[in-house]
Amino acid sequence: MSVVILDFGSQFTRLITRRFRELGAYSVILPGSASLERIQQENPQGIVLSGGPSSVYDEHAPKPAPGVLELDIPVLGVCYGMQYLAQQAGGDVQRAGKREYGKADLTEYSGDLFQGIQGEFVAWMSHSDSVTQLPGGYEVCAKTEDTPVTGIQNSQTKRYGVQFHPEVVHTPKGGQLLANFLDICGVERDWNAEHIVDELVADVQKQVGNGKVLLAISGGVDSSTLALLLAKAVGDRLTAVFIDHGLLRLGEREQVEAALRPLGVNLITVDAREQFLGELKGVDDPEQKRKIIGREFIRAFERETAQLGSFDFLAQGTLYPDVIESAGGPHSDKSGAANIKSHHNVGGLPEDLKFKLVEPFRTLFKDEVREIARLLGLPEHIRMRHPFPGPGLAIRCLGEVSEEKLDILRRVDDIFISGLREFGLYDGCSQALAVLTPIRSVGVMGDERTYSYTAALRAVTTDDFMTAEWARLPYDFLATMSNRIVNQVHEINRVVYDITGKPPATIEWE
Repeated sequence: MSVVILDFGSQFTRLITRRFRELGAYSVILPGSASLERIQQENPQGIVLSGGPSSVYDEHAPKPAPGVLELDIPVLGVCYGMQYLAQQAGGDVQRAGKREYGKADLTEYSGDLFQGIQGEFVAWMSHSDSVTQLPGGYEVCAKTEDTPVTGIQNSQTKRYGVQFHPEVVHTPKGGQLLANFLDICGVERDWNAEHIVDELVADVQKQVGNGKVLLAISGGVDSSTLALLLAKAVGDRLTAVFIDHGLLRLGEREQVEAALRPLGVNLITVDAREQFLGELKGVDDPEQKRKIIGREFIRAFERETAQLGSFDFLAQGTLYPDVIESAGGPHSDKSGAANIKSHHNVGGLPEDLKFKLVEPFRTLFKDEVREIARLLGLPEHIRMRHPFPGPGLAIRCLGEVSEEKLDILRRVDDIFISGLREFGLYDGCSQALAVLTPIRSVGVMGDERTYSYTAALRAVTTDDFMTAEWARLPYDFLATMSNRIVNQVHEINRVVYDITGKPPATIEWE
């Protein structure tokens, strides 16, 4: 039994699934054009039509397959999904007189979806079209000042629609609304991390069979957890390889080896620093850097397998936010989600890849992986470590990468991260990093003129890494970090703090 989300291209689609799973309900994402037969294979008790960038009156507007909306199960339309529900039932959708984007207050709300919800209801809006005429059998169940039809329902057919995004954190009571939809569907709430682990192990065993698996280890929570999961699934047919690409943080290679080998991981370390830095010489475009690093990772693995023997599969800890940002997600059916930036393990792989990919975490968020890590016994200091990108410091060293710049950045990063731990602020941040900018500015130190680099510090808080707020670190702490950095890293004479959220920015600078 499940809830099926049909993806029409919204970059928030995966969040709907995540919210349902948090509520204990199993849910899956399928392309918006998935056939009726494919949907019925999931034995759905409810269907959600996601948002998306299209307008329902576009000539090639996406829509579900014939017969889907004739199923005798509840349907919830979100944004574009609501507009489609209204239009196909005989209602009218037009370009809105005033576009709503961001937070809005519901001036009225009632009905099945809002059962038990009281007080102010803040909703996150993102739409240019609005339902202007209700279809027969429907009634309005929510309004805002600018949108008189913000929610619709047909209790008899159990068809519901909301013009806002209940799945995002900016709609604080959206979780309760989604829980009400689960109650309407009659979905059991028995989905948990144990189920995820059992399902992933079974999926890996089915895909790999008797094959041998090569795993890229970075030392972060994703690859470390994946090592434990794969060991559980395939045993000694797993070999974990750590590629030192010269783009790691201070002392990170030694920390990786010390953390993983005692856990029984068959870890092999490869020194490829010269190879990577040589290929990156003269390259300043961030997309090109990512693709080069992705390519060289594969080449390094191919050279290593010549020494280790034959492998059938390459395992990667790709997460769903990586997939969404790179190409709109595997379920979008190319329905319009924007390509924000490619990731080394999504968009940077060569076409002549000699391995079959194993990516068990491709449909999971970071917090789900951390929970799996807890179940598999990963030590807490690794489990709660902040994310670190596969391309490493190459995308935090803006412009061309050099050993000199990397050395500067490593020292700045170490001071910042160590300071966060020292002041008890590390666990309150979801991710923190230092960036070496190409900006040089005039300063004065010891009565002498300097002309040195500017370092940027960034820390964010987030539940899902799809959206993020900049961390409100104490001024005294930031002042201390600035003093330490300019005093201990002589190549830096100016420190700035990034106070931009995601969106409009991404968490990494490149």
